[in-house]
Amino acid sequence: MNRRRPHDVAIVGAGMVGAALALTLARAGCDVVVIEPRPPLPWCETDELDLRVVALAPSSVELFGRIGVWESIRNARACSFRRMHVWDALAPGELTFDAADRGHASLGHIVENRLIQHTLWEAMKSEPRIALRCPAQVDGMELETENRSLLLADGTRLSASLVVGADGADSAMRTLANIGTREREYGQRAIVAHVQIGRPHEYTAWQRFLPGATLAFLPLEDKRPLSNSGIGSTEHPGVRAGVLHRRCSVVWSVPEAEAARLLALDDAAFCRELGAAFDYRLGVVQSTTARAAFPLRMRIAASYTAARFALVGDAAHVVHPLAGQGVNLGLRDVGELAEVLVDARQSGLDLAAPSFLRRYERRRRSDDVLSAHGFDAIQRVFASSSLPLAALRGMGLSIADRLGPIKRLFAAHAAGR
Repeated sequence: MNRRRPHDVAIVGAGMVGAALALTLARAGCDVVVIEPRPPLPWCETDELDLRVVALAPSSVELFGRIGVWESIRNARACSFRRMHVWDALAPGELTFDAADRGHASLGHIVENRLIQHTLWEAMKSEPRIALRCPAQVDGMELETENRSLLLADGTRLSASLVVGADGADSAMRTLANIGTREREYGQRAIVAHVQIGRPHEYTAWQRFLPGATLAFLPLEDKRPLSNSGIGSTEHPGVRAGVLHRRCSVVWSVPEAEAARLLALDDAAFCRELGAAFDYRLGVVQSTTARAAFPLRMRIAASYTAARFALVGDAAHVVHPLAGQGVNLGLRDVGELAEVLVDARQSGLDLAAPSFLRRYERRRRSDDVLSAHGFDAIQRVFASSSLPLAALRGMGLSIADRLGPIKRLFAAHAAGR
């Protein structure tokens, strides 16, 4: 077995959260090793849009800006949205957030997962303080006096002052650290697809609550020339002329049996049902891409830290996607963990000192647990088909829409402030 000198930090998992953490720490002067089983798929502007997209909050955009990748992502293919509109299928009452109300140009950006992962990966490859071990897999982990050691599948042994598990919802590193989870299965699947709609999406993120289901339409940038369609559009500042604004990413969360039925429909039948479920708010759904689906659950790690070990992102928390905050919560983990580690480094202290790791866990786990249970409560309340409860929901949306302080509080939380 080969033994290398200890790194400052070893990060297992190079998805969005793990890669962002690696770059943040490397830019701060840390020696980082990243272990990942496989590289991300390459991205090209001529590729079809990735089915999986994320709604990046302003806090996430700021983090990407600090590590020098946001300009590349924005210039490649990112769609800003300036409004969010929420309403209930069973009762009157709607809630609208507008970036202009807070003096901002947008509420966030819809970006393809693969574009973000590709951009972060390319940045890591050019960062001299990051050692990329890929393809590589961790087979074992041991706690030593001043480090943790990792045994890789090829027999290599690495050590680092701190090991970070960023290897996703089914984290093997969390298991190796003997950290349990608390979870709830929703008995739902989220169906994702891209659709062409009859009217411009208005650079708005739309969400409708239905009995037992949630449906979101997220705006996408479609660069096909208008001359090919003969359909007009309303231009949005910062987007060049000749761009169609009639393409959306759909996230439709429904019970398992209903998901199976919808996935079995042909495209025309799926578009009809989708349009009806959305109350034709953006006109007829004209076409759809292939569909995919993934199960929904809430999962929170019992602890975010152990001796010389920390969890971030989905390895620490998985939440219901109705608010689109999963990745943003993970990137907030990155900002907080990087801050405490840099503070320790600048103070000349051990990076993995328990007091600093406790500070990270105290700040992030409380926010994540509050968010997870808040989303869970919203899902439970809005999933009910009780008409009296629906009336109360509608009244609540209307009241929240009229009360500026409440709207600003919601908007600030979604933005990561």
